[in-house]
Amino acid sequence: MTILVPLPGMLQMCTIMIEFHAPAPDVPELALSPLHRAALLTLRHLVETGPIGLTPNKALKRYFVTWAAEAFNWPGYTTDELYRLNKVLNEHDFPPLVVLHDLLLAAKLVRHRKGFLHITKKGIDLLEHSGSLWLVLAQHLLLAAGHDDYLDVEWVSVLNAINVVAHTGITQKQFLSRVMGADENDYNLRSLVYVHVLRPLCWLGLLQETRYKQSDRFFAKTALWSVALTFGDVTPPSVTKH
Repeated sequence: MTILVPLPGMLQMCTIMIEFHAPAPDVPELALSPLHRAALLTLRHLVETGPIGLTPNKALKRYFVTWAAEAFNWPGYTTDELYRLNKVLNEHDFPPLVVLHDLLLAAKLVRHRKGFLHITKKGIDLLEHSGSLWLVLAQHLLLAAGHDDYLDVEWVSVLNAINVVAHTGITQKQFLSRVMGADENDYNLRSLVYVHVLRPLCWLGLLQETRYKQSDRFFAKTALWSVALTFGDVTPPSVTKH
């Protein structure tokens, strides 16, 4: 996936190009993405165990949610943390699973049929090409996460800014002021930016999140960033006047 966007300015002599690559399936950096790991586990479960039952509201049934919570071992959503808040686990109690379920449907890797979640031919194919699976997840997650009633993310600008300012890491407050050009103490915007920008990049394995202080988070680019993304300037061909 290659995205081109004009740079602001009078002459607009070049454009920023950001290219997303499908990582090689055996690169260890893919393990940095909890979303990719969860997708692989879910698709394998569908192949090896069969369709997953759905509730009348088309949520995944508890038996699978319980299995997924343990199998995914998702940072910040481990079984200990989830059961600290819930006696039993429904899909909505495990937010990463809600997002994964929606993404797999949007990417047409799975489908709902007769009360069950089934894997599709595309899902089976991508299960055998894990790097391409990551790329599909990235495309759909960033598209879905970048649009909200209160926040519309220009991913090219944001990713390019992160590439420049986050070599050694950046706090969430610094991200708000330097990248978004907003008041770092705007709590509502900080929450929106976390949910729609920073967290998706962490789930894709492109950023690593650590607690900086009680009131702030610290983000740094991971090794997967340089494996999966390429940044560059493209100069348009010159125009000859006749």
